[in-house]
Amino acid sequence: MTNRAILLARAREMRRNPTEPEKRLWRQLSASQLGGHKFRRQAVIDHFVADFFCPLKKLIVELDGDTHDIDSDCKRDGQLREKGYRTVRFTNLDVMGNMDGVLTDLLRILEGTPDRWGGRGASTTPNPSSEEEGLK
Repeated sequence: MTNRAILLARAREMRRNPTEPEKRLWRQLSASQLGGHKFRRQAVIDHFVADFFCPLKKLIVELDGDTHDIDSDCKRDGQLREKGYRTVRFTNLDVMGNMDGVLTDLLRILEGTPDRWGGRGASTTPNPSSEEEGLK
């Protein structure tokens, strides 16, 4: 089994068995509920599994519990930053006790982060010229 396959299997298992804070935040982020921004949960990015990921903004959202290693997190965040990703972190306690504050902060960050593909809803294919449409 390749490393990628192992990560994908691990991410799938993590989606099946989320922590309570992950469940609660996902209820707020799923179905583009937060300002219309689409999120994935337990997304494999590079050789890491991100708790939540907004592809349009290249924004990773991590929930940190008591067992998180700050040095390891900083190293991981730096590696991802070098590839153009931004990571924001909230504690499990924040999610459990101050969801409104977490969502307000996250929406502010999302709105202040440029889209990676040239604008929300922007077409990835150019508009046809007037000649191609038969217009003169």
